[in-house]
Amino acid sequence: MSESTERDERHLARMQRKKAIIDERIANSPNECGLLLVLTGNGKGKSSSAFGMLARALGHGMQCGVVQFIKGRNSTGEELFFRRFPEQVRYHVMGEGFTWETQDRQRDIAAAEAAWAVSRQLLQDPGVQFVVLDELNIALKHGYLDLDQVLADIQARPPMQHVIVTGRAAKPEMIELADTVTEMGMLKHAFQAGIRAQKGVEL
Repeated sequence: MSESTERDERHLARMQRKKAIIDERIANSPNECGLLLVLTGNGKGKSSSAFGMLARALGHGMQCGVVQFIKGRNSTGEELFFRRFPEQVRYHVMGEGFTWETQDRQRDIAAAEAAWAVSRQLLQDPGVQFVVLDELNIALKHGYLDLDQVLADIQARPPMQHVIVTGRAAKPEMIELADTVTEMGMLKHAFQAGIRAQKGVEL
């Protein structure tokens, strides 16, 4: 028997064992429910991941809602794209720019409170199956919203509604409540080399 044939057979045996384990785990996980996913960390890709899942939800014909906290001064590619589907996506840009741009805490608080009022409407609507709360973690980090109220509103949502929360520095209480948490780490970023944000990548 050649070395290649032996390697192929070992691979087959490993994959058969792996398939049996995964099939058993799937069989033992029959439940379906609305999930809370938190995307946090200092690395790039938190909002990008959320909007990728939004595209997936649209592909399944789901009714979706987006509320963008903090962001708002400039249109982004995802906003321009998802606004093409008004029959499926309620898209709300509620921020007035990054905190270092507004430089006005009370104005930022008012914008965040208005954004949360819209978020609550989405979270209370059983017809909305998928909600993206983009940069909510930042609003909570700066104390613009009452954390306990936010968590209570998320917990009280319809049972099959999925919610994605993005932004660095997620509160421990948000992480505890979440079903899935991903922390994006930064190994390298073009901005460190003096390259500004690019359309199609960051904008």
